[in-house]
Amino acid sequence: MSTAYDVDALRSRFPSLGPAGEGWALFDAPGGTQTPREVGEAVAAALVGPLSNRGTSAPSQRNAEDAVAAFRAAVGDLLGADPAGVVHGRSATALTYDFSRTLAATWPDGAEVVLSRLDHDANVRPWVQAAARAGAVVRWLDVDTATGELVIDESVLTERTVLVAVTGASNLLGTRPDLERIAAAAHAVGALLWVDGVHATAHHLPDLRSSGADFWVCSPYKLLGPHHGVLAARPELLERLHPDKLAPSTDAVPERFELGTLPYEHLAGTTAAVDVLASLGVAAPGASRRERLVAAFEATDAHETRLRVRTEEGLASLGDAAVVHSRAERRTPTLYFSTPGRPAGEVAAALAAQRVLAPAGHFYAWEPFGRLRTAGVLGDDPLGGIRVGMAPYTSDDDVTRLLDALATVL
Repeated sequence: MSTAYDVDALRSRFPSLGPAGEGWALFDAPGGTQTPREVGEAVAAALVGPLSNRGTSAPSQRNAEDAVAAFRAAVGDLLGADPAGVVHGRSATALTYDFSRTLAATWPDGAEVVLSRLDHDANVRPWVQAAARAGAVVRWLDVDTATGELVIDESVLTERTVLVAVTGASNLLGTRPDLERIAAAAHAVGALLWVDGVHATAHHLPDLRSSGADFWVCSPYKLLGPHHGVLAARPELLERLHPDKLAPSTDAVPERFELGTLPYEHLAGTTAAVDVLASLGVAAPGASRRERLVAAFEATDAHETRLRVRTEEGLASLGDAAVVHSRAERRTPTLYFSTPGRPAGEVAAALAAQRVLAPAGHFYAWEPFGRLRTAGVLGDDPLGGIRVGMAPYTSDDDVTRLLDALATVL
């Protein structure tokens, strides 16, 4: 790839962005990206194998072993984490539920858990329910509905705080909280920091080793890969946790957290997705995959940010017909806006009629959606607003089509 970001070359790697996609401009990346050809081929190759349960005797067994090892190494490079602390799960939500139960079993009497009003419900409800069962107190960090910023109030944390759960980036507003500050406050009182990185990982390369997060959970299908979840933590931290498991299954880390036979084809697809991401920038010859990912995320961030700014300018030109609620200083290329006087669902349907996919709703971000509604900025529209999200494959033509369609509709 040339030094200029070649979005057309990238799009050619996605069958769904060609004739099979029927000419749609897709802005639903926060809900799940399209999948490049390499990922589909890797999934198919793993499935037809040969493939058996893990072992060392037959090629089919070794293929399974290799798929697991390659997956852990790839995710380790992506998240800046030790591969020995990479855990597969059915989804990020399922992983959070599983670990909420395991962690809650370690909480002492009088424990407190700090949650965020900025988060997707997958990083709220599991902890609320685990706290209720454990008799723990839930305390909250609020969101400023005027700016979309998370209000970081260290006084909410006390010596009884055992866990802080917060998003790396809001899937609704795009807000990226100051994780380093939150981590410092959590660790100062001896608490663990759980980060929902599902939206953040798609746009800003994580580094578990330097972010201060004790747990980082994300979803490969939000970054070009298959549908499943991934968790990363320090292996020594995982060693201290003892989940419910079958008696004959291994007690080794990270396998003790992975229930049942792993979907080797999904693991192979995720490895391929990480390699695709690593190919999107320009790195020095002989660079490691992590170094190539750093270069790639710098390139995609510049591309996505430019398109986000262009979209913001187009929305601003519509005046009062579109009100943008994504205003945080640090944010992803994700915009949430309401359309006063026009139901958001009606607007989304009118966009879809022009083959522009920009859905309306709360997108399971129940807490920030509720805060916006309580503040009165969404009116009484049950769907609230429309979300527009960029991806590495989003083009200028996509943005032009979105803005032209909105100008027509609004």
